[in-house]
Amino acid sequence: MDGGVQAAVRTGPRSMGELVGRLAAVPGREGRLTHLELLPRREARHLPWPDWAAPEVVTAFERRGVRQPWHHQVLAAEAAHAGQHVVLATGTASGKSLAYQLPALTALREARGDRGRRGATVLYLAPTKALAQDQLAGLQALDLDVRVTTHDGDSSREQRDWARDHAEYVLSNPDMLHRSLLPGHARWARFLGSLAYVVVDECHHYRGVFGAHVAHVLRRLRRICAAYGAHPTFVLASATVAEPEVAARRLIGDDVLAVTGDGSPRGEVALAMWEPPLGPGHGENGAPVRRAASSETADLLADLVAEGVRTLAFVRSRRGAEQVAMTTAALLAEVDPALPAPVASYRGGYLPEERRAIEQALRSGELSGLAATNALELGIDISGLDAVLMAGFPGTRAALWQQLGRAGRGAGDALGVLVARDDPLDTYLVTHPEAIVDQPVEATVFDPSNPYVLGPHLCAAAQERPLTEADLALFGPTAREVVDALTEGGLLRRRPRGWFWTDRRRAADLADIRSTGGSPVQLVEAGTGRVVGTVDAGSAHGTAHAGAVYVHRGESWLVSALDLDEHVAVIERAEPDYSTSAREVTDISIVQEREHRDWAGCRLSFGEVDVTHQVVSFLKRRQPGGDVLGEEPLDLPPRSLRTSAVWWTVPEDVLAEAGLAERDLPGAAHAAEHCSIGLLPLFATCDRWDIGGVSTAVHPDTGRLTVFVYDGHPGGAGFAERGFHAARAWLAATRDTIRACACLEGCPSCIQSPKCGNQNNPLDKDGAVRLLDVLLGDG
Repeated sequence: MDGGVQAAVRTGPRSMGELVGRLAAVPGREGRLTHLELLPRREARHLPWPDWAAPEVVTAFERRGVRQPWHHQVLAAEAAHAGQHVVLATGTASGKSLAYQLPALTALREARGDRGRRGATVLYLAPTKALAQDQLAGLQALDLDVRVTTHDGDSSREQRDWARDHAEYVLSNPDMLHRSLLPGHARWARFLGSLAYVVVDECHHYRGVFGAHVAHVLRRLRRICAAYGAHPTFVLASATVAEPEVAARRLIGDDVLAVTGDGSPRGEVALAMWEPPLGPGHGENGAPVRRAASSETADLLADLVAEGVRTLAFVRSRRGAEQVAMTTAALLAEVDPALPAPVASYRGGYLPEERRAIEQALRSGELSGLAATNALELGIDISGLDAVLMAGFPGTRAALWQQLGRAGRGAGDALGVLVARDDPLDTYLVTHPEAIVDQPVEATVFDPSNPYVLGPHLCAAAQERPLTEADLALFGPTAREVVDALTEGGLLRRRPRGWFWTDRRRAADLADIRSTGGSPVQLVEAGTGRVVGTVDAGSAHGTAHAGAVYVHRGESWLVSALDLDEHVAVIERAEPDYSTSAREVTDISIVQEREHRDWAGCRLSFGEVDVTHQVVSFLKRRQPGGDVLGEEPLDLPPRSLRTSAVWWTVPEDVLAEAGLAERDLPGAAHAAEHCSIGLLPLFATCDRWDIGGVSTAVHPDTGRLTVFVYDGHPGGAGFAERGFHAARAWLAATRDTIRACACLEGCPSCIQSPKCGNQNNPLDKDGAVRLLDVLLGDG
């Protein structure tokens, strides 16, 4: 570790800016702090409690320390109480929960019948179970006579039955609404028929294909509630959503009032941009390699924990979160054997009881350092955190501010450090901080009209209750066309009362709302049969294949077998001195061009494509060091995907006129593809892992040099379409990033990709610049 862990003074800095200065002044860290942005404090603005608020509810909040609500809380609560759908878009830790709990709890108290029978109900939806559990704890802390419970995948059968028959306030998620409540709506008739409020928390999370699915789940909910005589008011909340009224309307299918003026106080926020140095070694093709963001983050986390600064480190991958926690603990142990205990990791794939225990330890202060994936990004109330480290840009500006908002709760000062990974976007951002601090968060991109999403939900709606002509307007202008196609395909049958579901399967099973690719793969310990964790079906080919090294809670496991039919991977404890990475090949074919533009003899297109992926082998890399020890073949089936893509082509005569030699074309196109994927998140609300690319010197469908960038979800998620409409700015930024990079022949900061299935070969940095010059008309 650079400079060693600093002495555990535990007196705390006078300011977050001073703390950053101390971190940057450690010997050997010269030049790593590229920018420090200080956001000033903000004073609170209050309004009186509304006259209609139930006195016992107000008293409960006052007992919790809320003497007077903030301005935005009252405005949103007033709108919701009046029956107006509302979206509250104010900063992290601005008390959005009170804004919907005040009218919801008041409605429950006022509607109570004789003998305490429920007369009104509330449904709260969160994108994660952890957030629902956090809300449950907050409601229980109010100590009101309200029958509240969670209804999710961790709930027992008895708890689910009680929720259905007795609960007034149910905390759930879109998955359970889709798979349990709506298909079984007849059993939930009393609850749904009394539904007064639906809360959609962290609504910015619903983007891409997931957002499109959730939009239709909410439309199905509105339809079923109306059938039982209920017309609930929707309250949506998010700290980081652009154009909130537009995004919220697209989500629920009705007009929504936006409340955006934040009246909560905020401490000073320090946002530091941090770039690890170039290391002495070289990576693929001899390119220089920066020190890993995870290693740099572990160093900073150890320093902060040693200083008594409670810190949460966000790490991109599950394996990375485990590694950062282990490295931090080892670094602290070098100074004081008692220090590693307050450090742990947190990620998806843990068992429910493991997640709950870690969340409680973080709240209580038992943990002072935690390395987590974005499973902890959302608004879980973890008071007392001082700092957030981000090992790499989290994909969008919205996610960055969401993660930074985990620190400084309760109007305390907060520190955020963005540690750049070795890739084009991170390198660009830490040297161009204005692209973060001077820009609004991205617009939420999702397309409810995607037929691959809309079709299954129309089937589910028809099974829940026959579809009528009047219903179709709720599902959008393309619903009739999709219903006709489903009828022609035999899934729906038209009768005088409407369209009926005719298949014996559960229609809800047709829609994989999280687009995980199917049921998760269970990691089962050989010999005992114990379930150690789970892996998403979509990533199992690359991370749980036979021979893969898998890390879970600091322990290394070796996968001995993967059964895709049974969704099981058999694993054994092992301590190999290597890691594994899958090698994948991708083919793409054009189905239909929907739009195009001509650019100086070149052509830019947007449309439908078929993409085929196959994991064909895996590499073993020595740890530490990363040297390739060998490659082993795999026999896994291909996976196919019909999706949306943006692509551009350059004809042979234009290439020849620009002096681009035929032998240089594959490397030039490949390099341009990599960097353009890395830069698209600046122009669309996506992460580079949401999209993919293919490039070829001559594609069989175009007969020309062609570069594709496609959405990694069936039917598309709206990202490639956003790239098509912003293509000139996007591809100009791509060219400028490659040209400005100080490396000689290409590196991870410009044209190398961590997800390349061809091990970053071939790549031609100069050729990519000349190729993009030609495409943009500058060559």
